[in-house]
Amino acid sequence: MSQLATFIQQQRHTKSILLMTHVIYGYPDIASSLQMMGTILQKGVAILEVQFPFSDPVADGPTITDACHQALQNQPKLGQCITDISQLAAQFPSSRVLLMSYLNPLLQYGFDALATDMAAHISGVIIPDLPIDQHTMLAPLVAANVDPIWLMIPDMQQSRIDFVAAKARGMLYCVSRKGVTGQGAGSQRAKQQLHDYLDAIKASTQVPLALGFGISTAEQVSELIGVVDIAVVGSALLRAFQAQGLAGFSAKIDELMSVS
Repeated sequence: MSQLATFIQQQRHTKSILLMTHVIYGYPDIASSLQMMGTILQKGVAILEVQFPFSDPVADGPTITDACHQALQNQPKLGQCITDISQLAAQFPSSRVLLMSYLNPLLQYGFDALATDMAAHISGVIIPDLPIDQHTMLAPLVAANVDPIWLMIPDMQQSRIDFVAAKARGMLYCVSRKGVTGQGAGSQRAKQQLHDYLDAIKASTQVPLALGFGISTAEQVSELIGVVDIAVVGSALLRAFQAQGLAGFSAKIDELMSVS
């Protein structure tokens, strides 16, 4: 079992569900993004996911896409991002920090260099546009105990689920179906589909499961207790910051943290 998976399982001994939060490096500027990350870690959030901005973030919705475009105007550098978030991870050893990036910036940096620079403090990497069929590209990271975090999506064939699960380290990031929560029969059907989808994944692996995309309230997080190990919240925190600055951002974290 990897170091990240062990950490998650240990945390779950005392918490009904863990929170994973998402911040874009460089939005609205580098200093402010680091301040948001520090706030998250000071509040004891278990896992911080830091997205390095990219011009064409195909897996992200409009809120995060617009923020990425604004962040790019600040000319962030991946090397400095890794240095900055490594320092935060060292300051807050009771939490874990992951890097999320699209493939192109990582290819330019080089996976051997990434492994060297991330090994000490960054626990994992999420690359939404890297097919798992290319998993051997990440061998230097695996050797450095930096876990590739693979995505699971609804309607995957069981054979594909089994293939991804066999490569899983640290955790699996499961993309939720639209309409997981809400009112009416359609919502109940969506919830059942979600449970069926997650049960199929659990049948193939013992690694912890995170669920993301569309989770924005403490109520939604509480509904996932006993269903997954980690609830991922991204756009909701970004919207809170845009509406009320760091105070609103901080209050949103407090709301979400009230569940576990």
